[in-house]
Amino acid sequence: MDGTIIVADDDRTIRTVLSQALTRAGCRVRSTSTISTLWRWVEEGEGDVVVSDVMMPDGDALDLLPAIRKKRPDLPVIIMSAQNTVMTAIRATEAGAYEYLPKPFDLKEVLSQVNKALSQRGAVSGAPAAQPPREEGLPMIGRSPAMQEVYRIMARLMNTDLGVMISGESGTGKELVARALHNFGQRKDGPFVAVNLAAIPRDMIESDLFGQVSGMRNGTQHPELVGKFQQAQGGTLFLDEVGDMPLDAQTRLLRVLQEGEFSPVGGRDMHKADTRIIAATHQDLRALINEGRFREDLFYRLNVVPIRLPPLRERLDDIPDLARQFLRNAEAEGLQRKAISPEAIKLLQQQQWSGNVRELENLMRRLAALCPDDTIAENMVAKEIAERPSSATVPQANRQQKLSKSIEEHLQRYFDLHGDSLPPPGLYERIIKEVELPLIALSLAATRGNQVKTAELLGINRNTLRKKIQDLDIRVTRGKKMM
Repeated sequence: MDGTIIVADDDRTIRTVLSQALTRAGCRVRSTSTISTLWRWVEEGEGDVVVSDVMMPDGDALDLLPAIRKKRPDLPVIIMSAQNTVMTAIRATEAGAYEYLPKPFDLKEVLSQVNKALSQRGAVSGAPAAQPPREEGLPMIGRSPAMQEVYRIMARLMNTDLGVMISGESGTGKELVARALHNFGQRKDGPFVAVNLAAIPRDMIESDLFGQVSGMRNGTQHPELVGKFQQAQGGTLFLDEVGDMPLDAQTRLLRVLQEGEFSPVGGRDMHKADTRIIAATHQDLRALINEGRFREDLFYRLNVVPIRLPPLRERLDDIPDLARQFLRNAEAEGLQRKAISPEAIKLLQQQQWSGNVRELENLMRRLAALCPDDTIAENMVAKEIAERPSSATVPQANRQQKLSKSIEEHLQRYFDLHGDSLPPPGLYERIIKEVELPLIALSLAATRGNQVKTAELLGINRNTLRKKIQDLDIRVTRGKKMM
C-alpha cells in the first residue's frame, strides 16, 4: 500500500493500533482525536483515505461527511462505529461513506478496505443527494457480528431497486427486513404489500398475485379481483415463502419479471409491473431446484442480492438487548414495567430457540404479563421454559437420535413426494451436500472463520475444506478482534 491515511478516533489505543498496522503496511499516517482537526486536514488537501470513528468529543463524523464529499468527492472515507445498529449503517451509506465497519473491528478487514480504497482513488462518485433525516425507529435489534453483515448489505441496498432474496428460518424477522428495505428505500412513498404464498390455496395464487377479470361488459374488462401486483404499483411486493409457489405461477411470475408487465387471469389487457420484488423463504431453494419443484431461471431472477438472516442460536449475544426491548414493547402495550435479572438472561442464552426471535418475543410478553415481581427472576424464566419443550436444552444423546430421526423423516417425505416414481438421479450427492453445508458453515462460525482450525475440527485436509467452501458457496467471515 502507498498513500497517506488520516485516522480520526478519540480512543488513543485504537489510533495507535491502526497507525502501527497501516505504517507496517507501507502507508503514511496522520491521526487525530477531533472532528475539527480532521476537517482542517481535509481542507488543506491532506490524506488519500480517511478512517474515522463516528462520535468524537467535538462532533459527529457522519454530520461532517457530506461536507467532506462536497469539498473532496474523490476522498474515500471509511466509517467505524460502536453504535452497531442498522440505522448507523444506513446513515453512513446515505452520507456517502466509502465503507462502514462496526466496532469491535477486524484489523485485517480495515487494512483490506484501505488498500481497496487506495487502489480506486479517483473513482469515488460525487457527493450524494441530500437525504431527509432518519429516525431511529427500525424494529431491528442486534449488535452481533452476524447481524452486522446483514446491516451492511441492507445499507447498500437502500438507494437501489434491486431484487432481494431473504432466507432464514421461521421467526428470524424476514418481513422486518423487507419492510425496512421499503421504508428506507426509493419506494418508501409507495405501498408495501406482503403476501404469504404458503397461506393461499395453490389454485388461487395466480389470481391473488395478478388479479382476475369476470368478463367483458360494454367492450371493457371488469375486474373481479385486484391482484397484489396491482396493489403494489409504485411500491414493494413482498413474496413470503416463495418456495411454496406452484410451478404454473412460477412460470407466470418469471414472465412478469422478464417483460415488466402482466395481465389478470382471464384478461387480455396488459398492466405495467412498476413494483420492486422482495422474496423470502425458509426453504433451501437450490434443493427444490434439484427436485424439480422450483424454476432455476426464476431463482436467479429473484436472488439478485441474497440476505441470510441468522437464527437466534447463532446470535446469542443479542438476547439481552432483544429481551429488554420486548419488555419495553410489552409496557407500551399496557403491561406493567418489568426488568430482568442477569441470571435470567443467562438462562435465556442457554436455550435452543427453534422459534427464533418470534419465540423469544412471545416468551417475554408472557413473562411481562404473568410475573408478579418488578424483576423477572431466573426461576420464573425456568418455569416458563419448562412448558416450552421446543426450546428446552436437549441432552446430547437425544440430540443425536433427533438428528438421525429428522434425516430419516426428511428422506421419507422426499420419496413420498414422488409417489410411485423415483427421484431424479444424483440423490446421494444432493443429500450429502445438504448435510455438508450447515456442518461446514457452523464449524467455520465456531472457529471464527479460521480455516486451519476448521479443517482440524472436521478432520479433513485444508485444501479439501477450501474446495468445499467454494463449491457450497459459503461466506467466510473472520472473527472480530476486540479493539
